[in-house]
Amino acid sequence: MPEEATRAAAPDAEDAPPAAEPGGYRRVFAVREFRAVFAAHALSLLGVVVSEIALTVLVYELTGSPLLSALAFALGMLPYLVGGMLFAGVADRYPPRRVLVSCDLLCAACAALMALPATPVAALLGLRCAIAAVAPVFNGTRMATLADVLGDGDLFVLGRSLLRMVSQSAVLVGFGLGGVLLTLVPPRGALVITVGTFAASAVLLRCGTRRRAAPGAGRRPGGGTALLRHSLAGTREVLGDRRLRALLLLFWAPPMFVVAPEALAAPYAEQIGAGPAGVGLLMCAMPVGTIAAELYAGSALTARARARIVLPLAATTLLPLLVYAATPGLALAVPALVLAGAGSAYTLGLDRWFVDAVPRELRGRAMTVHTTGLMTLQGAGMALAGLAAEFFAVSTVVAAAGALGTACCLALAAEVRATARRRPPPAVPCPATGDRTPENERTAES
Repeated sequence: MPEEATRAAAPDAEDAPPAAEPGGYRRVFAVREFRAVFAAHALSLLGVVVSEIALTVLVYELTGSPLLSALAFALGMLPYLVGGMLFAGVADRYPPRRVLVSCDLLCAACAALMALPATPVAALLGLRCAIAAVAPVFNGTRMATLADVLGDGDLFVLGRSLLRMVSQSAVLVGFGLGGVLLTLVPPRGALVITVGTFAASAVLLRCGTRRRAAPGAGRRPGGGTALLRHSLAGTREVLGDRRLRALLLLFWAPPMFVVAPEALAAPYAEQIGAGPAGVGLLMCAMPVGTIAAELYAGSALTARARARIVLPLAATTLLPLLVYAATPGLALAVPALVLAGAGSAYTLGLDRWFVDAVPRELRGRAMTVHTTGLMTLQGAGMALAGLAAEFFAVSTVVAAAGALGTACCLALAAEVRATARRRPPPAVPCPATGDRTPENERTAES
């Protein structure tokens, strides 16, 4: 896709969407289809969280191996890259409702097989990989569908924000609820509950959303291309466009670096002598900041205000991590993490720019690439932070992540600004033909 074809929204304030009265999130919940998507997202996420905890415990019970138990948890993130790259084309080639329902049913089938007493450990890990490989396709399709349900404007931004807050809330309460559940039922019983959550999500999406045509159906050369080729071609189109690439990297870079203090929360708590309670505080601080900032930005700020803060906030969101250079105690580390989490409010304005920049027929694959890169780079950030902590103090690693990440974000903010285009001047009718052409504007004004 040539850069000229990109419908980009300029990040400058004068090019931001027209100011609107902040109506908060109530406007989004007034849309019936969104209510179904929101409820399905919550149920599907609950299923994923419960399956992760139950599978980790089950594998440890069967093998007694901490390595295999940890691998069962890590497999929830590793296959994102494979699934997102190879199956991204599904999001644009097939009707979105069919894709979403099929993904949920496939996950339910995998969870049902995992719950069978005869399923061996190798199969359990393979089924976990299958669920994770489906996730980027499901998430990308849902994001693209959200733009159809809510439109490309402010409602889409608020809807995306709500779904993100549900995901962040799962970090705060999901694992706790899963732990309580496992005190009441065995791991395989918890997996049966997971089957029910995925199935309920499928029913909600099937009955609560309209059938829509496949966005990219008209682009199938010769009546249809191989799925793999279609997926890779879409990925090349998205990453080959300078504007889209800059926006995606700005989505991906801050999360890649900001996961360092979360990944190293336990060793840092040990370094400062904070104990298990300190680990909990360090883990919860950033999601609390994220949820609070998104609630404020979504309910109190106009679309124009959210556009104004994107680049300054993205460029500085990692600066609070520099406090780790002084090896702070919980009294300073926790507020710093809350501030770092609050910086993620820049994504509300960035969501609008991204959906404006992507052609509709490419939207499903673009959203899948977005999700794939986000999860993959967060996993890479966790792994790199852990590796660095083998050789340096945890406080040094986190501070270095803040410094290096800030440098990257500053460069990316400059690139996003450089790729922004001014909207063409409004056309006026030609006196002779009535056609609206930009060339006539100066004459008409004079």
